[in-house]
Order: sequence, then C-alpha cells, then structure tokens
Amino acid sequence: MKAVWKFKSLYIMMLPIMAYFLIFSYYPLVRGFMISFQEFRLIGNRPFVGFDNYLAVLRDSSFWDTLQNTLIIGGGTLVVGFVMPIVLALSLNEVFSTWFKKVTQMIVYLPHLFSWVVVGGMWILMLSPDTGIVNQILKLAGAAKPIGFMSSSDYIRWVMVLTAVWKEMGFTCILYLAAIVSINPSLYEAARIDGANRWQQVKYVTLPSLVSTMKVVIMLNVLSILRMFDQIFVMRNGAVANKVDVIMMYTYQKGILEFKIGTATAAGFLVIFATLIITFVTRAIIRYDEG
Repeated sequence: MKAVWKFKSLYIMMLPIMAYFLIFSYYPLVRGFMISFQEFRLIGNRPFVGFDNYLAVLRDSSFWDTLQNTLIIGGGTLVVGFVMPIVLALSLNEVFSTWFKKVTQMIVYLPHLFSWVVVGGMWILMLSPDTGIVNQILKLAGAAKPIGFMSSSDYIRWVMVLTAVWKEMGFTCILYLAAIVSINPSLYEAARIDGANRWQQVKYVTLPSLVSTMKVVIMLNVLSILRMFDQIFVMRNGAVANKVDVIMMYTYQKGILEFKIGTATAAGFLVIFATLIITFVTRAIIRYDEG
C-alpha cells in the first residue's frame, strides 16, 4: 500500500484507461459469455439452457467445415506471411540505392493502408478470367484458356493466402528493416574480418539479430488466424463458399443472418478459447519471454 500511495498520481492517471476497458471491453465480454448459456430473445425472459448452445455448435458439421478452412487458410497465411517479409527485408537491405529502397518500401507498404473492400475489389478485377491482368499474362505465356481463380475450388484458398500476405507484407517488412538498422555495425565488421561473405553475414549476424522481431511477428499472426473475416466476406462467392468460409463467417451467419444469437455467441467464445490455447502453446514453443 505504501508503494500505491507513493505513486498515487500514476494510479489516478490509469483510472480512466481501466474504466474504458472495463466498460467497453470486459463488460460486453461478460455479457456475451452469459448470453452463450441462454436462449436469446429480444423481448421477455432468456431461459438458461446450459451448454446447449455450445453442443449445438459442436454438433454442427458446417462448424467443423469452417474450422478446417480456417486452419488451412490461416496456417498458409501464417507460414507464407512469416517467410516472405523476411526475404523482402533482407533483399531490400542489400540494395545500395537509397532512393530505390525508399520507393520500394513505400510501394509494398501501401496495401496495408487499404481496406479489404479496396484490396478485394482490386484482386477480383486482376484475377478476372475475361479482362484480368493475371490471365492476360498467362495468355501471353501460352496458356490454353483463362483460369477462373475466384470461382475455382483448386485456386481459391491460395488466392486468399497470397492476397493476405501481399497486403501485410510491406508492413511486416518495415518491422524487420527497423530491427536490421539497430544491429551493431561492429558485428558486421567482425564478420568481414573473419572472412564472411555477404550471405554468411546475413546468416550469422542479421538473421540471429532478428529473432526477437520474428517472435513478435509470429505472435501477432497467430492471434489473427481465427479472426479472419473482412477478406473472406469481401472475396468469397457462392461457388467457393464451402472452401473459404471461416469460423467468423459461421458466427456472422448464425448471429446476423439467422439471428441465433446464443449459438453465434457460443461459437465466438469457442474461437476465444481456441485462440487463448493456441497463443499459450505458441508462446511456449517459441520461448517468447526469453527475448
């Protein structure tokens, strides 16, 4: 208590922040958790139904289908989205032309600023089998017929993975470039004195120095795996819905379209529980707290 009294001004400054999170984050969370055990009605009583909403979700085959899609698309985005920004950052770091490096950084960062409505529309147009630039390039390369990327169950998951990586690659690349700039130049000097070439400097100096940033990027990407929604909502269509509908789409359909609020809330909390488990497992595997 002496420490609290000593730093009372700091604790007083924290009160508005704590109140904000209690009112707008944790109170709705608690209310949602209560609703997941009720038969939700707009008017009248809301009978307590125990775990019926959770059992309804777990017995629904479409939930497991969406879970499978979530793990495939989210896992692909996690792996490719982890590797590509590192490759891009290392490549840009080797560029000696400052203006080229800055222009390239700006170009690859811009998609991060766009909403998925814009990005999704851009890629739907670019992948169009009639006038899309991708099919035009494939035609020039000798392709026999155009490919319906957005309507083909063989390609649509790759489209989702690669467009998600394309959108966020520039942002993540900047994190790595910032970490590379902070590396002590004497490490490179020592490596050169020992006879290391450029690749060996990258392998033994740059990459080990990026481990902490890699852990942060992995944690951020893991947290977003089960929360995919905007991209799928914008880019999906009826022809490939069974291949790309994810858990948040399932929650949206149950809660908003079918107005099964209890079921949707239960599905949402299953996502929260799963995210917590995945997060703790990932932290343990990558030893996040060890720097």
